[in-house]
Amino acid sequence: MLKKIKGNAANFLALIVDDEADILELLELTLLKMGLEVERASTVKGALRLVQEKQFDLCLTDMRLPDGEGLELVRYIGANCPDLPVAVITAHGSTENAVAALKAGAFDYLSKPVSLEQLRAVVKSALKLPSATQPSVEDGYVLLGQSSVMEQVRGLIDKLARSQAPVYVSGESGSGKELAARLIHEKSARHDKPFVPVNCGAIPENLMESEFFGYRKGAFTGAEQDRDGFFQVANGGTLFLDEVADLPLAMQVKLLRVIQEKKVRKVGATQEEPVDVRVISATHQKLADCVEGGKFRQDLYYRLNVIELKMPALREMRDDVPLIADNILARLARQAGFARPEFSPQALEALQQYDFPGNVRELENILERALALCGGSRIGKDDLYLTGPEEEHASHEPGAKWPLPDYLDRVEKEALQEALERTRYNKTAAARLLGITFRALRYRLARLGMD
Repeated sequence: MLKKIKGNAANFLALIVDDEADILELLELTLLKMGLEVERASTVKGALRLVQEKQFDLCLTDMRLPDGEGLELVRYIGANCPDLPVAVITAHGSTENAVAALKAGAFDYLSKPVSLEQLRAVVKSALKLPSATQPSVEDGYVLLGQSSVMEQVRGLIDKLARSQAPVYVSGESGSGKELAARLIHEKSARHDKPFVPVNCGAIPENLMESEFFGYRKGAFTGAEQDRDGFFQVANGGTLFLDEVADLPLAMQVKLLRVIQEKKVRKVGATQEEPVDVRVISATHQKLADCVEGGKFRQDLYYRLNVIELKMPALREMRDDVPLIADNILARLARQAGFARPEFSPQALEALQQYDFPGNVRELENILERALALCGGSRIGKDDLYLTGPEEEHASHEPGAKWPLPDYLDRVEKEALQEALERTRYNKTAAARLLGITFRALRYRLARLGMD
């Protein structure tokens, strides 16, 4: 049973809104068995009156009511009762209604006919949500910066953490998309369940279905025992699909079905199994352009991009560069066992003026190199090896081997480009040809501005 404490131990109070008596009966019986107290309403007007009179802990509402739409109730609660999670009940297969409800602020949705297992999962998740009026719990992940753009990002992350809506995190390589996804998870009701990051571009196409959905023993050669896929491992938690634009079209169809039905079927299995997973996706590519070019399904795009979180480029928050650089340098020095050097004023000014095409990832690489080369207690401008247009042009003279970091970068860039061309830009194959991991290849491409 679910209990809460308000002075004395008291049951949660839920509001259920539907004009079909049998559905009201089903919802009420299920919630009563879970230990909740229940109030009923059959119209938008009646529901609004009850919300104004009583303090509810959960609201379940149908989308179509005799005197209006359930969205009216969702919007009213979002504006006036931010601590009250609302889940909507939609007609089977009504993707548009579900997406509209999530955009309007609904916590989650259920499709008719209502699955009792999914209903219980939604109720439990909703009642574990932290209060919107309480400060967020501190954790090991933090987005640094005091600029207005970063404050907006943090505010949106706090809001997204109180929803189950799919989130699409956009932004350039190295801008902190995975960190943002982790923060949404850590601040959500799912924080005590797994966060499973998946690099969609690193999985060979012939293994994708078994990696995502798992397989049964004997399903194919080498399947010597049952194995869970990413969805099963992330059950109850969050699945982060990084570089989702790299998914082949055939896999996009299967992913769309799982997101809509909330069920997966292992390779070699005859039965589907329910999964409770929140999906957060990201890519450095412009997903809308991929849709236009026929590389990404439009229906999957709308399912993943219910709410977009745009991570700013480092050059859009130049005033935050000293703070971010100082924190990164402190961590790098601690990991290397060095005494932490200070930045000269000229070095900080140079960092603030640099455009950072590789964003925070590039900043970290620059500081790691400077820490190794500075040879003292202070990092000067020259230790950063930041090149402006004129200096970069000069260093590209035929045969020039100085500055050494620029020369090495050029050699590495040529090797990477040749490997990509030989493998027709298949990054997995290019990494194999170069003798490095896929992750190392992505890092190098981002650092050199080749992503």
